[in-house]
This record gives sequence, structure tokens and C-alpha cells, in this order.
Amino acid sequence: MAVSFVHVPAGSDFPLENLPYGVFSTKANPRKRLGVAIGDNVLDLSGVASFYPPEVQDALNAESLNKLMSLGYTAWNVVRTKTRELLLKNSVLEQNAALVQSVIVPQKECEMHLPAEIGDYTDFYSSIHHATNVGIMFRGKENALMPNWRHIPVGYHGRASSVVVSGTPIRRPLGQTLPVDGQPPVFGPCRLLDFELEMAFFIGGPGNQLGERIPVEEAWKNVFGFTLMNDWSARDIQKWEYVPLGPFTAKNLGTTISPWVIPVAALEPFLVDNYPQEPEVFPYLKHQKPFNFDINLEVYLKAENSSETKICKSNYKYLYWTAMQQIAHHTVTGCNVRPGDLMASGTISGETEDSYGSMLELSWRGAKTINLNDGATRKFLQDGDEIIIRGYCESNGVRIGFGECAGKVLPATPFQ
Repeated sequence: MAVSFVHVPAGSDFPLENLPYGVFSTKANPRKRLGVAIGDNVLDLSGVASFYPPEVQDALNAESLNKLMSLGYTAWNVVRTKTRELLLKNSVLEQNAALVQSVIVPQKECEMHLPAEIGDYTDFYSSIHHATNVGIMFRGKENALMPNWRHIPVGYHGRASSVVVSGTPIRRPLGQTLPVDGQPPVFGPCRLLDFELEMAFFIGGPGNQLGERIPVEEAWKNVFGFTLMNDWSARDIQKWEYVPLGPFTAKNLGTTISPWVIPVAALEPFLVDNYPQEPEVFPYLKHQKPFNFDINLEVYLKAENSSETKICKSNYKYLYWTAMQQIAHHTVTGCNVRPGDLMASGTISGETEDSYGSMLELSWRGAKTINLNDGATRKFLQDGDEIIIRGYCESNGVRIGFGECAGKVLPATPFQ
């Protein structure tokens, strides 16, 4: 097994096989720059850009990943190969002690930023177990899935401006709700604040022109990499506002993503069969290439002044629709997608109750309580609660981790 000259602790999320991309700055150098995580450190790509082919150097000196994303999968492979080469023992980088000192930065000294300038954000609804659970709650078992659900990757356009990096607090929203059916609505703080366990991918490559589409079999070329996501949700606000146009202010309060983008190349050893689809999908959504991954997902709730409680363990492989199908459907109308666009999976729930990816499901719409380690209970999120999502693939002694996607709930800001 190849070994990096940079120490990688046992069980690290970021071994040599991972090499995820992020954007960071330090107090000593507040300029945003691209980095690759290795163990507990970050390789500053701007400081080693001269080792790479000229056609990628501008992208490595940029302040976001958008330029690198736009270069396409061939360039991504070139950069990944060279990065790995530089980090190996006895590399030309290791032999330059002064350069190592300046470009290998401890993660604890880094402030992480959004990895890309996100032009557009789309949220899908691709977990059959989540969609079924929500359908049973609100429509009954006989009508759990809407008639269109097995035919199209259902989704909606979210709000890119309120996508934030892990560690950013989320303020409890104010809004209109309908606590009692048949009575007038009321205005005030959300009372049913929820997390949603999701994953998302960034669009890469040149994208497509308006009026053109991306064929499903070619769609993998447009997936730069994956990140963890918590798409915060105000359930009571959503219930009142979503008819007839779907979620609006209930979903624009904040969407948290982890700072590290894991390349598809790092996930390929963990490919699994695509989820079985019945009935057969339309030809424009049909692909043979496996594009489903065995990614373990965990959600922890940390109440203020308390320890973490694991409240959910799920897996990316439970998604019914693949990222390739999501891209194909998104662009079949001729909608143009661009490098840096963010596309999310929707809540990822599994088959068992401990794999439900939201408080709505874990508490079954408030009918059950969720027990915390300190003896407290929850049905929905309280002020001061922190939600921490972690994800990793693991096989044959290799762990590919995603880091953390964390956010703490702050109290609503009252009107004066």
C-alpha cells in the first residue's frame, strides 16, 4: 500500500486514497485558496501549482473550486494523480523541506469556506423509504407514494444564497403556521424545526447550453464530487405554505454542507448496484453504469452543555434515483447546468426506524420521543441543539471519510 510522507492517523477520514478538495484560509494568510485534506493537514494547492501542467495551474490558484470543476473529468484525473504523487514518500515535495513547511497546513489552523460559488441549487426527493414514510403520515398507506414518484426524479429549485459551510449557526425561522385546522393562521417562531440527512454533488465539466440536454449515459462526467448536507426544514411553516407551489420559506432558512468535496474517483471502490426500479423507467433515464455508493451516514444530536447522541444511521445506497438520472431529468427540458451548481439527494432514510433521516420520521410526526444520552427527550429541535452529520466508506482497511456537516440552532430573532 502506498504511503504518504504526511502522517495519516489510524481511522482518519482523509487517507491518501481520499484526497478531497476544499477552500480554506488561515490567520497568517487570509486569502481563500484550494486545499486537499491529508490526515490532519491540508495541502495548499496554490503553493504547489507549478508542479502541475500549465492548463490547470490557473484553476489551482483560484479562490473557489469552480474553475477546476469546469475543466472536466480528464483534468480532474490529472490533478488527482499529480497530487497523490506529490504526497507520496520520497516525492519531490518531501525533498523540499522549506516548501513542505509552507504548503502543509494543520487543519486546526484552517478556516473552511464554501467549496464553490454556488450558482443554482436543486433538491431532489430520491429516497423511496423517506417518501413512503412521509406519504403514510399525511396520506395513508394506500396512497403513500404519489403517482409520479417511481417515474421521475422529483425535485424542486432551492435557495443557493442560504447554503452555508459546516459550523455556521442556523437561526430558528419566523413564519406563518396553522396549529389548528380550520382556524386562522398564526405568526411566530417555528415550533417544528427539523434536520434532513442528505448528500449532494457538485456539477462539473462545461455543463450544457440552454436548449441542450445531457444524456444519462454521459451524466457521470458532470459529477465533480460529493459532500454531506443538512437541509434544515421548518415543518409547521411548510405544512401551511406548500400548497400549491411547494416548499418556500420553510426551506430557505439555511442549508448546511460539509467543507470537503470527495471526488468520484475516491468513491469508485465502494460502488454498489443501482437501486432496483419498478416499473421500468423511460429510455432517457435508463443507464447500465453503476452509480450508487455504499456510504455510511450517521446523525448526532448534541444538546447544549451535553454530549452527542447518535439518533440515525443510514446509507447513501438506499436512494432510488441515481445522480446520473437526476442530471438527465434536470436537463431533458434543455435547462442548462453550470460548474458549481449543487444538486442534493433529498432526505436519505433506510428501511428500519433507526435509519430514518429526519426528526419528522424518527418521532413519527411527534407521536414518539427520541431519547438522548443525558436523559432528555426530543420530538423536534430545540434552541441550542447542534446537529452533526458524518459519513464514511470503509472496506479492506481503507476508510474514505467526508468530515463533518454541523450546525447549531440559535433562537429566533423577535420583532422589536
